[in-house]
Amino acid sequence: MDLKHLEDTPTDAERQAVDDVVGQSRSDGGHALAPDARARRSLLLPALLALQARRGWVSRGGLGYVCRVLEVPPAEAFGVASFYALLALAERPAAFAHLCDDVACSMAGADQLRAAMEQRFGAPHAPEHRAEVHTRGHATKACWAKSPCLGLCDQAPAALVTVAGSSPSAQAFGGATAEKVAAAMAGRAIEPASYAICANGPRRLLARAGLVDPTRIDLYQAHGGFEALHKALAMGPAAVIAAVTDSKLAGRGGAAFPTGKKWEAVSKAAATPRYVVCNADESEPGTFKDRVLLEEDPFAVLEAMTIAGFAVGAARGYLYLRGEYPKAASRIAGAIQQMRAAGFLGSQVAGSGFAFDIELRSGAGAYICGEETALFASIEGYRGEPRSKPPFPVHSGLFAKPTAINNVETLAAVLHIVREGAASYASAGTAGSPGTKLFCVSGRVANPGVYETPFGTPLRSLLEMAGGVPGGRPIQAVLLGGAAGGFVSPAGLDLELSFEGARSAGATLGSGVILVLDDTIPLVPMLRRIAEFFRDESCGQCVPCRVGTVRQEELLARLESGVTRGGVEAEGLLLADLGQAMRDASICGLGQTASSAIESALRVLQPFPRSTR
Repeated sequence: MDLKHLEDTPTDAERQAVDDVVGQSRSDGGHALAPDARARRSLLLPALLALQARRGWVSRGGLGYVCRVLEVPPAEAFGVASFYALLALAERPAAFAHLCDDVACSMAGADQLRAAMEQRFGAPHAPEHRAEVHTRGHATKACWAKSPCLGLCDQAPAALVTVAGSSPSAQAFGGATAEKVAAAMAGRAIEPASYAICANGPRRLLARAGLVDPTRIDLYQAHGGFEALHKALAMGPAAVIAAVTDSKLAGRGGAAFPTGKKWEAVSKAAATPRYVVCNADESEPGTFKDRVLLEEDPFAVLEAMTIAGFAVGAARGYLYLRGEYPKAASRIAGAIQQMRAAGFLGSQVAGSGFAFDIELRSGAGAYICGEETALFASIEGYRGEPRSKPPFPVHSGLFAKPTAINNVETLAAVLHIVREGAASYASAGTAGSPGTKLFCVSGRVANPGVYETPFGTPLRSLLEMAGGVPGGRPIQAVLLGGAAGGFVSPAGLDLELSFEGARSAGATLGSGVILVLDDTIPLVPMLRRIAEFFRDESCGQCVPCRVGTVRQEELLARLESGVTRGGVEAEGLLLADLGQAMRDASICGLGQTASSAIESALRVLQPFPRSTR
């Protein structure tokens, strides 16, 4: 890569955008920043996002100004800026649209939407946007681009429209059409599409979602809000951790690690300060449950983070939210402000003497930042690349300090445990998987949306809850767990949706994806899209993943074309070897699961005829 000198003069608007993030300029031209270099560095991504929101792209002058203010080497800052898909390093229009072309949207008319956009606005932005460099005098007229999953699979097809300026705006919406996208680019608000929020039995995680105004703290309190926090403060940290441990609550982000064990390890760590992190970087294709909780019950997530902070002895929490969720960002930011004003965050939480506060951090379009150590790196101002483990986050996490990091749904489950007790929590579900689970049902179902059901519910029953397949068409397959999950054939619809049930069937619940394919959906292009997704989203840090995901996509391209190297069986063996190499040697879960869905499809669904040469 050529070295890029960043000596261009920033505009006044760029200076102001950065100053608003990092601190007001002093008369001597310096900045009122914390003397700690670590604290300065951690403001790098927020500053870059501020530049993007102000001008629509990160200019050479703007990036240089950030480097000087934060004292970050230009090469490192450029490496961070070029890492994220939502950051542009070449000039483009202030109004820009990202159109999802991932698996759920491709089943719901994304191709037709892209064709309509191309007819109306011209060709899309080049897909190589992550590799753009600052080129003097270069500007593109392209005002839209294809995007990986936007977390709106229940409303597919989906779009994200950003409008830069002194009053920037961002809208993510489903039911997208070229007309709606054009209206959003003109600054008009788009009416949100509808989706289902349902429960099989009593609502726990969805107790207020869709029923109570999520923007008002008084209504949250009137419907049970902060009861769990008050009880936790009375119980004490050890008793809270004991209740969570006794409940057998396991992580809902896909790894299913015992939450109580994690909290106990952080609470006993000698190093300080300790941190609590909410992983809200929900980027798994087909997943949107966390988005619903964040948008429809933001106070609950923040209350649970505060309880976690009290339990582990942390004074600060970070909620890392994927950049494609502007509505959730607005609601979380508003909820944090209201909780501070009401005394539920700050130096005296609920008058208890316990000090805890939460900072909202936004991602910028990188699936890999859902991996916990990559998320830490992103907050710290580095490229979102995973770290080798051990050490584990409970000993060396954010800023190399003990950190309790949990998924949004995991934290939301804590409220019932603390308020009602571990026994009440375990009264639903199975012995090995107590409690309830949120499932993201999308694809060819009558009523896509988020469904809360006790663990152990048969997959077939959940699909019936969602209204079944429209028109009564037969089910071809169900993608369980997302792109990193696996396929279930029609013969497997009686699968018990629990951790043990999925394991016995050689499947995984993952992040709760239930994507239904009827017999009209071409399976091979979907497998190719999954392979392309992992190829594009690999951070490239380790060879097994960087090379393996490319070779996997090439292998599927050969199978799709019908021109193979030794026939379908030989290609299947090669795919198995690739998958095993990635599982054994990749640093993180992306590479370790990149072949899971594709291998399961070849094994369970056999989409390629044996006659392929």
